[in-house]
Amino acid sequence: MKKIRKQSAGIDIGAKKLFVSIEGEPVKTFGTFTEDLESLGNYLLQHKIKTVAMEATGVYWVILYDILISHNLDVWLVDGRNTKQVPGRKTDVKDCQWIQQLHSYGLLNRCFIPDNLVQELRTYQRLREDHIRSSSMHINHMQKALILMNLRLKEVISQIHGASGMRVIRAILSGERDAEKLASLCDSRILNTKKELVIKSLKGHYIEAALFSLEQAVKGYDFYREQLLQCDIKLEEVLKKMHPQKPIKNTSKKRKVIRHHKPNVDRMDQYLLNIFQGRDATVLPGITDYSWMQLLSETGTDLKKWKTEKHFTSWLGLAPKQHNSGKRNRNYKVKGTPKAGLIFKQAAVSILNSKRIALGAFGRKIRAKKGGLVAIKAIARKLAELYWKLFVNGLEYVEKGIKKYEEIMLVNKQRSVTRMAKELGLKVVQV
Repeated sequence: MKKIRKQSAGIDIGAKKLFVSIEGEPVKTFGTFTEDLESLGNYLLQHKIKTVAMEATGVYWVILYDILISHNLDVWLVDGRNTKQVPGRKTDVKDCQWIQQLHSYGLLNRCFIPDNLVQELRTYQRLREDHIRSSSMHINHMQKALILMNLRLKEVISQIHGASGMRVIRAILSGERDAEKLASLCDSRILNTKKELVIKSLKGHYIEAALFSLEQAVKGYDFYREQLLQCDIKLEEVLKKMHPQKPIKNTSKKRKVIRHHKPNVDRMDQYLLNIFQGRDATVLPGITDYSWMQLLSETGTDLKKWKTEKHFTSWLGLAPKQHNSGKRNRNYKVKGTPKAGLIFKQAAVSILNSKRIALGAFGRKIRAKKGGLVAIKAIARKLAELYWKLFVNGLEYVEKGIKKYEEIMLVNKQRSVTRMAKELGLKVVQV
């Protein structure tokens, strides 16, 4: 093979040491303090290095990447799965030499690194998701404490962490034990339909330990709800920085309802429309303003970094990988799925259950043959292709519904039958 990058280096990143390999030079070790990283950048410039490759190891690469970029070096962040060493010969010194060798021959693929504002948005959004998961843990603790006291409120109302449920729980913690008074704190819509059930569910057997557990769970839940509000403030600040310096467009179109974990961000839809120059991702099925903002934090604004929609779906982990050997053709299952791919899968779940969307009919057809997981992935892949085409090719998506999809499928079946009849020397007669 021919070397295409002669002035290249490879770096193996660790928690305490960095190993740097330059062709023709012995491997040099650096510490991980800031002054050590600056010395590493100067060392590369002294040897006239122009391009550097390093593995994406945890979060250790982030500050090193920024420092090397500030030294005007072409930095390649690569997936560690693409730089596997020969088994039994792995050391930190050999790793950095192997990375340098692969990079010099052009055998490595660069990871996607968004710009600074998108990275900041991603940090706040991922932190927000962590807080949502932590708050859900405390909701489970609240449910467990109520069950220990045989307060069956969660069997009567849909969410104990809703407005009615939390009013009842806070009243219990304040010392109220009368079931009718507790039930009166619920919303009128609940009382109009199942008041007696609510009263029965609130007649329990109070235990001191369970009350203490309930109080702790409520405090933990309130803490994470406050953290969510702080993240929402930061998200709004970043969105303000990202949208162009021009008047925000007024959108008369009714937006899709965000049913769960809606961010407290004023005019979020208008910020997103300005960032994407008027193109609206919510015209696609299953995509709301919140999931659109999540995709923005993971994929950025410039989808042209992926050459085609196939490159995009492959990066998302939604495309099958080839793993053929002899007569066996198998799909290679990659471990893990990028967060952006999971967002498309979450949207696909709602589409699969829809009764009016063509993609839902497409997914149910696959589910009948290969199961739900394959169907969700197939829908997510179709949705990701539409998302890429919308922002790269200017696709104007119009939902034509299940009826139109069924008509197309009927035409395809007729063509298939006609072709088979022709091959068998038969004639198709329409009844």
